[in-house]
Amino acid sequence: MVVLGIDTSNKAMGIAIQKDGVLLGEHLATNQKNHSVTLMPAIDFLMSENNLTPKDLSKIVVAKGPGSYTGLRIGVTTGKTLAWTLGIPLYAMSSLKVLAGSIPQELVNNAIIIPIMDARRDNVYAGAYCYKERALVSVIADKHCHITQLLSELVGINKPLLFVGNDLPAFKTTIQTAFPDAKLQATTLTPRTLVDAVIESERVTDLDEFVPAYLKRVEAEEKWLETHQLEDTDYVKRV
Repeated sequence: MVVLGIDTSNKAMGIAIQKDGVLLGEHLATNQKNHSVTLMPAIDFLMSENNLTPKDLSKIVVAKGPGSYTGLRIGVTTGKTLAWTLGIPLYAMSSLKVLAGSIPQELVNNAIIIPIMDARRDNVYAGAYCYKERALVSVIADKHCHITQLLSELVGINKPLLFVGNDLPAFKTTIQTAFPDAKLQATTLTPRTLVDAVIESERVTDLDEFVPAYLKRVEAEEKWLETHQLEDTDYVKRV
């Protein structure tokens, strides 16, 4: 079984390929170039390096968000297109879970991992995870909120706290003021997390209806809602 993992949810772009449980290769680009231009060539290169063709793929797993609106659309659309064209299943995993999974269990002990992405204006995309029997499980659901709200929800957790993510410098002082003993580790995504944990991913049952988990309305939607009534249909699907 050959699994392709795709994550374009943030500034870095990551892909990984696994065959029968063995990682064949991964590619991580942190130069912030346009993912729409670099993603497919990177997939083609990684597959060619391992003597694979698209027909060899058995599953595709994508980081479904939260994260960059444009980046998420690129990764999810690419995954959906490949899955539909090849007739293979598509799986989806939280981008924050992928980030949390960049820290190996043996380095975490019993700590709670809090992956953070900057959502601007002192807001964050964040969640909380811990390892349980070598699998990452959610302690606090992924959300978009102000950094102080996140920290208030962590009060009372009687375990070590480990904050991870490349955007931590923007929140370092606030975090350390609230939790002086917390550890902060600047880390980017590890694409292999997607393929290693595909069994923990959610299978997409309807490719047409599947959209990224933005967790926050995009600015265009917020402005649109100022002059329109909120309907049941998702704005992104309408436009």
